[in-house]
Amino acid sequence: MSTPKPDQLVAFLYTEDLEATDRFYRETLGLTLALDQGPCRIYRVTDTAFIGFCRAGTAVGRAAPAADGVILTLVSDQVDDWYNQLVERGIPVEQPPKKNDKFNIYHCFIRDPNGFLIEIQTFLDPTWPRPAGAGSRGSR
Repeated sequence: MSTPKPDQLVAFLYTEDLEATDRFYRETLGLTLALDQGPCRIYRVTDTAFIGFCRAGTAVGRAAPAADGVILTLVSDQVDDWYNQLVERGIPVEQPPKKNDKFNIYHCFIRDPNGFLIEIQTFLDPTWPRPAGAGSRGSR
């Protein structure tokens, strides 16, 4: 018997301010609300990947952990476009786009309303598994 494989991924994080979090992920990052469960909201990142936010203390009875130690990475070949759009919207940037030779990536960082670090990156390593139909990488 073969090991079952997941069909989708939902990563859940906690928030003290679900409304501000909702505005940021829908309006600023352009994610679609996939499911509103009241104290938890789940946003579509891709066809099979989602991120959910639950009001602290409502999902499993725990308080929200510190934002330090969490990095949410959105993989995109359009790092510069993301950066320019976020700057135009007045979103504070932690680090503008740059090449990271250690990990062979090109990336930038922002923070969401909860203080979670969001990295927008592209893998420069040609062996990274890319989704079918993904665009080509631009020069960096």
